[in-house]
Amino acid sequence: MVRNLLDALQPHKSVRHVALVTGLKHYLGPFEAYGKGSLPQTPFREEQGRLDIDNFYYAQEDEVFAAAKRDGFNWSIHRPHTIIGKTIGNAMNMGTTLAVYASICKETGRPFRFPGVNAQWNSLTDMTSADLLARHLFWAATAAEAANEDFNIVNGDVFRWKWMWKRIADWFGIDAAEFDGSVTPLEGIMANDAPVWKDIAERHGLVEHDLTRLASPWHTDADLGRPIEVVTDMSKSRRRGFLEYQPTDDAFYDLFAKLRRERFIP
Repeated sequence: MVRNLLDALQPHKSVRHVALVTGLKHYLGPFEAYGKGSLPQTPFREEQGRLDIDNFYYAQEDEVFAAAKRDGFNWSIHRPHTIIGKTIGNAMNMGTTLAVYASICKETGRPFRFPGVNAQWNSLTDMTSADLLARHLFWAATAAEAANEDFNIVNGDVFRWKWMWKRIADWFGIDAAEFDGSVTPLEGIMANDAPVWKDIAERHGLVEHDLTRLASPWHTDADLGRPIEVVTDMSKSRRRGFLEYQPTDDAFYDLFAKLRRERFIP
């Protein structure tokens, strides 16, 4: 797809900059090879390079590099961690998934259980606000210091889920269940919630009644089920002039407020 797009644009000589958004699977490996091979030390840094495995991110990068050499445009590679932002019908959407899960817990009185593993509950991690990613893309496309470089992009703070989980619960006005170390995947917790959500949506006049359009519990389970710490270094961007920052709890709150304001959650 990347090759076809750049080949189609090539005769027009109109491309000045190409920004490719991939992610931390650059360091962790794709889903089919997740955690295999020699994992780099955290925090992940751009200088650590590629894993010795096939990775569709690498293939996309190579197409951009080849076209840039052929056509003379600049490029930038952006590697966010899990993105927090509003998107409907997306298959990998932790922020909206947690908003829907918390809303169901509030409406039904069910416990708001952390569905992940002890390593994620206690280890440091980070995330990426969609708004911050957009500003990073604009910066890289317009700053000479960012031309032809690969960059990690995360909010700039780190947290532990044992701290964040209660903050999410507090925003929704519910209690966070105590985490006892047992793993209860969200996909199983929400397996029968389609009719529950439809009832909630009808009672509150919400705009989306289809739970599968909002929640992707399998993906949240993948993130919260990692057996390793996942922390990302932002020094390269900072040294080159990108100094913006977004606290991750604020990124969640901004998303939740938008979803409520636009009537996607009660």
